[in-house]
Amino acid sequence: MGQPTNRYPTLLFLLLMLSQCRGQRLSCDRCDQRFACNCSADGFSRVPTVTERALSLDLSFNNITMVTDDDLTGHRLLRTLGLQSNRLAVIHPSAFDLLWSLEDLDLSDNRLTALNHKWFDKLGSLQRLNLLNNPYSCLGSRPIFQSLLRLRSLGFGGPALEELNKRDLSGVAELEELTMDANNLKRYESGALAHIWPLGRITLSLHGPFLTNNALASMVLGDVSYPETPVILEDLHLIGNQSVQHFREAAKRRVRFLTLRNLSLSDEAIVDFLVVTDGLPLSFMSFEGVTLTGEGRWERASWTDHKSIDEVVIRNVVVLDVYKFVSFLQLGFLLQYPRKVSVINAKVFVMPCQTSRLLVNLQYLDLSDNLLTDMTLAESLCDGDGTLKDLRVLNVSGNALKVLSAKLISITPCLPAALEVLDLSNNDLKEFCLVLPALKELHLSGNKFLRLPPGKLFPNLQTLTIQSNTLKMFGPADLGSYKRLQSLQAGQNKFVCSCDFVNFLQSDMRGGGNVVHLTDREESYVCDSPLHLQGEQVGQVHLSVVDCHQDLFVSVSCAVALLAATLMCVLLWRLHAFWYLMMMWAWLKAKRGSKRRRQQRRSDGAGSEALLSFDAFVSYSDRDASWVENFLVPELEEPREYDEDSGNPNPKPLTLCLHKRDFLPGHWIVDNIMGAMERSRRTIFVLSENFVQSDWCRYELDFSHFWLFSGAGRDPAILILLEPLSKDNIPKRFCKLRKLMSSTTYLEWPQEEERVGEFWRTLHNALRREEQEGD
Repeated sequence: MGQPTNRYPTLLFLLLMLSQCRGQRLSCDRCDQRFACNCSADGFSRVPTVTERALSLDLSFNNITMVTDDDLTGHRLLRTLGLQSNRLAVIHPSAFDLLWSLEDLDLSDNRLTALNHKWFDKLGSLQRLNLLNNPYSCLGSRPIFQSLLRLRSLGFGGPALEELNKRDLSGVAELEELTMDANNLKRYESGALAHIWPLGRITLSLHGPFLTNNALASMVLGDVSYPETPVILEDLHLIGNQSVQHFREAAKRRVRFLTLRNLSLSDEAIVDFLVVTDGLPLSFMSFEGVTLTGEGRWERASWTDHKSIDEVVIRNVVVLDVYKFVSFLQLGFLLQYPRKVSVINAKVFVMPCQTSRLLVNLQYLDLSDNLLTDMTLAESLCDGDGTLKDLRVLNVSGNALKVLSAKLISITPCLPAALEVLDLSNNDLKEFCLVLPALKELHLSGNKFLRLPPGKLFPNLQTLTIQSNTLKMFGPADLGSYKRLQSLQAGQNKFVCSCDFVNFLQSDMRGGGNVVHLTDREESYVCDSPLHLQGEQVGQVHLSVVDCHQDLFVSVSCAVALLAATLMCVLLWRLHAFWYLMMMWAWLKAKRGSKRRRQQRRSDGAGSEALLSFDAFVSYSDRDASWVENFLVPELEEPREYDEDSGNPNPKPLTLCLHKRDFLPGHWIVDNIMGAMERSRRTIFVLSENFVQSDWCRYELDFSHFWLFSGAGRDPAILILLEPLSKDNIPKRFCKLRKLMSSTTYLEWPQEEERVGEFWRTLHNALRREEQEGD
């Protein structure tokens, strides 16, 4: 009955021998930020090395043949390990000993011919274990699940499993899910599965027992059938009366949830099934992957009682003789009870209105992935005559509908106002304008929506699915129109990653306190534009301040530029740069005019001496005008006939240029100054505190100094100080004048009466120097 134990030393020896000659292990670095390492389908022949911080390791679909004792060393944090779909034939007894945190282990679809209880002895945290589709014929000579006290999901069996004993599942007290592949089971010990309670859901593949071993199939069904446990039976071939009798054991246990998957049915088998389950409180029936060989003639079971049926699901149906199939009108004894009906991917092109009228209790109708058109849907809904007045949920996704929204401009019985769930996925809808006040779920994936439907149409909507459309973006304003929306799935759209959209979405992904939560994966939200962000996940995008706040950036830049310009202007003003520029411009302009005048005079035959009209240009302050007019002018322009102090006769009178009397009225002051300087041999500056503080005099002095010390003047200026004046009192911008005061002797107006004569003689000599040199 059990497998021989002498093979284990041989396998262990083989394992040790192989470990001596194993080569260098390859590494896998495909781990994300959550330390989930995806090393699937990478051609590994051995367990690769990965980071010790890995929490999940997927090694599926590789060519791994063995797991040694040190392949998983250091992975104490690992919670999920997937080794399914390899060529695994050898596992060292202590290969998983260090995986103390492991919760999920998948060893399915490998080549394990025997199971060893030592693999699982140290896996105290294991909750899910999958051993399906391996070539072992039994579970072993010792209970292999004894130490798995936290196990909640178990899958075992395969095409080679032949026997199951009571001790095989010792230690498995309760499960949320049990899957057993026993298509070729030949020996079953009664009660082997009976002690697993509570049992959340069980999936059984019993193709062989249902065909050849009635007693065995009945025992298995009897051990796992409980009123609250959904039973899923796979790989069945129900043709005659005998193949249906096994359900009597399930009927005795009052099973309520039954799913038949991957099966073939005949009319006779369906009738017998309805008879066997007569009066059974069966509330849920599902037929998935069905091949129907009959014609739908089931009226012979019309006397049976199935009023407990609440939900019927028919998925992936093939009717071999569809052209012979009779009308559903004969099945009124079944259709009058269920509140929920799903007919999915069954090539339904129309459900006649007469059939719809038989569904008197219908509240949920799923006709997705069929061949309905706008016209046939209208027929199925009886053109809005109020037949399906209690319908709450309608799913017609995956059909050939194109203009449903155009037909639903207002509330009509075609889509009842009481609808709570509506699925219109995988159509060509571009907008949705129907008011549905009771709607709680709306599924619009796979359409062509450019924006979210207006939330005011659905005041009670809680869930919205609008994936794989052509949405560009959405934001708080769009979601704010939904009063009760809690869940949104909007990934796989063509998003324009603007700053507002990126900030909003990243805030929502990070749980930024928004009422609406994105329930699909972050990887579903990918930028389609702008071009430099195309293909990047929205959650990974980092936009600069320039991208996000252009107006603010421009304003701040302008403010900074203005401040910098202001500071620069202040600095230039403090350094007198503006004065220099102004003087340079004025001088260039005046010089150009002066040059033009000189050329004009030369063309008229006048020499350079003819241009000189004054002996000296006097620059002074109006507050010092009395001294100039009472002392300087009389002394120079009206000299005395005889100098009593020196005994020498005075020279001829000098002509002075004074701005008050000699400047031409109406002319630009700069031209007047330049003209006076051009026509004067010398320049006299009468300096005093009044002169330095006077704006007019300072301007005149500024320009005069610029003219004289730029090289245009003939002789240095004569400086007369009416009062003690230090060069520090001269503005710093007059650097050449300050330098001149440091390097040139200047005349000081004496305060003593006896020194006045000497002052005038010195001044006369300075002014007559040119004449004396000429002599």
